[in-house]
Amino acid sequence: MNRSRVTTRGLEDARPGREAPPGAKRPVRLPGDGQRDRARGARGARGGWGGQGGRRGKRAAEEEFRSYYGLPVLKKPVWEAREIAGYLFLGGLAGASSLLALGAQLTGRPGLARGAKAGAAAAAALSLAALVADLGRPARFLNMMRVFKPTSPMSVGTWILTGYAPAAMASAACDITGLLPAVGLAGTVAAAALGPALASYTGVLLGDTAIPAWHDAHRELPFLFVFSGATAAAGLGLACAADGETAPAARLALIGGGGELAAETLLERGLEPVVRRAYHEGKAGALLRTAKVLVVAGGLGAAVSARSRPLRLAASAALLAASACTRFGVFYAGVASAEDPAATIEPQRARAARREAEHVGDQPTVSR
Repeated sequence: MNRSRVTTRGLEDARPGREAPPGAKRPVRLPGDGQRDRARGARGARGGWGGQGGRRGKRAAEEEFRSYYGLPVLKKPVWEAREIAGYLFLGGLAGASSLLALGAQLTGRPGLARGAKAGAAAAAALSLAALVADLGRPARFLNMMRVFKPTSPMSVGTWILTGYAPAAMASAACDITGLLPAVGLAGTVAAAALGPALASYTGVLLGDTAIPAWHDAHRELPFLFVFSGATAAAGLGLACAADGETAPAARLALIGGGGELAAETLLERGLEPVVRRAYHEGKAGALLRTAKVLVVAGGLGAAVSARSRPLRLAASAALLAASACTRFGVFYAGVASAEDPAATIEPQRARAARREAEHVGDQPTVSR
């Protein structure tokens, strides 16, 4: 005989194997129970009925989230790290190097200007190759240029890269050959104007996805990528500048390194703990910790390497490697957060709980 009964707390006196679902450790929750519990919690917060529903809601919020069979909620990125993370690094290096090249040319440092222009052109060409390799065939890149969509970071970024690459290559070619100096100057100015957008748009692109480690850091990622690009450009400048021309690159190393550390700190502080751990564990954590050490070492080396070329080369390698580690670390953090179902659901629950608490707090208290 069936002795089970349905109450406001769920199904009670259920026989195992019949009414109780397999492996159930507590009464079955029926549709509408969550709404009733929230209503009781709201009444408890306003001083009515003892707040029993509020305590129950708190216990439910503290339970660990488990997805269906532990499967991810989101599909992880299918991009190749070598191509896309490399594209992120090369874009930042190219954009910041063009700014450094223009400043060096205007202040009479031809060796530093030539090296920065050549580095920017090479980085732009390699970034185009990496993007086309990820797309599979060049025709897909050309198809993206059929429209210009201001609300799409990918569309805007494609046009930025398309305008930047010819300008950077013309600037480098004219400087190395000595031909058409007016064209070279125009290319240098155009590349420097588009450089900040090229260095930052990839951060906007990642933040526009649903990947928790990227989406929840959408405000800080563009700043992190700009400062990381400045760090890489400083490393390139230290390697190619002649003696007596390294001061701008050394200052850029301190600015870029300090800004990179600050931006990463702000980024992590703004994340929920379950999302923040993607930046601390696995490949991402190892790469980002290495990047911090290399940034400090490279900045110190750049500050004291004015008369020592071996020390400048060591600082240059440290700064370039630090920027690359940052980009690859952010990439792997995104992949790790997509594979963790709790990183997708728990921040949403936390935001919903905060909104509900604010809504309850706004309700007027009824006095008797």
